Amino acid sequence: MRETRSDGELLRAAADGDRRAFEELYRRYAPWLTARLRGRCADAGVVDDVVQETFLAVWRGTARYREDGDVAGWLWRIGSRRLIDALRGDGARGRLRQALARLRHRDEASAEERVLAGVEHGDLAGALVRLSPELRAVLQATVIDGLTTREAAVLLGIPPGTVKTRALRARKQLREALA
Repeated sequence: MRETRSDGELLRAAADGDRRAFEELYRRYAPWLTARLRGRCADAGVVDDVVQETFLAVWRGTARYREDGDVAGWLWRIGSRRLIDALRGDGARGRLRQALARLRHRDEASAEERVLAGVEHGDLAGALVRLSPELRAVLQATVIDGLTTREAAVLLGIPPGTVKTRALRARKQLREALA
């Protein structure tokens, strides 16, 4: 009789190149992820592509799992982000690339440089670590990933109003920490 490995054990083994562990992880979660994504998108082809891209990111190691979290939630975050990207389409990506190309040649400071200049007396990394995981997740989705409030709400599985409230609380706490 064979022992069933935990999700964490499967992920560690898959990260080490164990194809059987990866296949077991896929069998365990692909149907669930597919069903959940189909609740967000009616196009079965797009959903199937997103599920494949999600598990490819896991297999290639481009998605990093933190061992303190839920594997299903982690896979959901990867899949939902990939679904949002797919639904945005290449048209939006093309416009973004064009806008970035125009901005790249300007002589003004980048957004990152302006933020760093404004934070020279504070410890941004320390202030971010002190935020609750819920507030950090909202900042990750809206600021770093650049999602809209609605997209962040879908990704995080919370109402848009909650995203807005948490974003306001996070900004307030960061301002106080960096003052």
